[in-house]
Amino acid sequence: MKSDHRHELKTNELADWLANFPEWAKQNRTNLIAAAAVVVVALIVYFWSYYRRTVVSVHNQERLTRLVSQVPDQINAVMRAAAQDADQSYTLMPLSQDLQEFAEGISDNNMAALALIKRGETLRAELHLRLTDVSRDEVAAQIAKAQASYQQALDRKPSNPALAAVAQFGLGLCEEELGSFDKAAEIYREVAQGSQYAGTVAQAAAEYRLKIMDDFKTQVAFQPAPPQPQATVPTIQIPGISASAPAVVPPPGDPVIGPTPPPAEATPTPVPATPPAAPDANKPSGG
Repeated sequence: MKSDHRHELKTNELADWLANFPEWAKQNRTNLIAAAAVVVVALIVYFWSYYRRTVVSVHNQERLTRLVSQVPDQINAVMRAAAQDADQSYTLMPLSQDLQEFAEGISDNNMAALALIKRGETLRAELHLRLTDVSRDEVAAQIAKAQASYQQALDRKPSNPALAAVAQFGLGLCEEELGSFDKAAEIYREVAQGSQYAGTVAQAAAEYRLKIMDDFKTQVAFQPAPPQPQATVPTIQIPGISASAPAVVPPPGDPVIGPTPPPAEATPTPVPATPPAAPDANKPSGG
């Protein structure tokens, strides 16, 4: 009975509220309109923000893919130009600047880390592909930029462990290129032994680098090239011409076309005949 009574009371209250709702709404019309406007605006802002995030994210992914793919393409183009003795290493610097600007203008840590890693790779490649001599100060300055780029990638704390491993490995390469082999080996060991980097390509690369790094600590001595053999002129035997016959040098300005003509035969000097002896006057003629 009590349950039925409570249900009856609630039904009566609901009926009374519905009966009085038009009057209540009329009295609170201004507040209701304001509340409805706030709800509508909030929904519009939410859906617009969601749409904007989705579109901007896709746009950023496309731009990053385009920039990252340009790195190996541009490096290959510089190498092809170097084969023609043309130094185009400077074309890598604008690409490194674009990668830096992309990383600075994006909030996604993974995409920013990838852009910064590729920037460090581009800066190091530009040094290796120069055809002109590079001073130690230039090497130190540019490697410092690459180190800063790799460190910034680590500071973004990417959630992908492969990106963090590559950035750490890049710092080791920079130390090795500066000649700090002990620091490089320490970084390689950290990557090779780090459990957070297990299964990454950079970990395998660090292990391999530790094995072969000692080969690059000593200067490579290049042996002098062997003397080139002297070229010999082949002897062409022409019928009717003696191999020992002296060559006839033509006068200047008259080119010789065809084989050298044989030397002219020497004309024998005529020997005067011996005149008959004069008859002896004391010798009787006729016997």
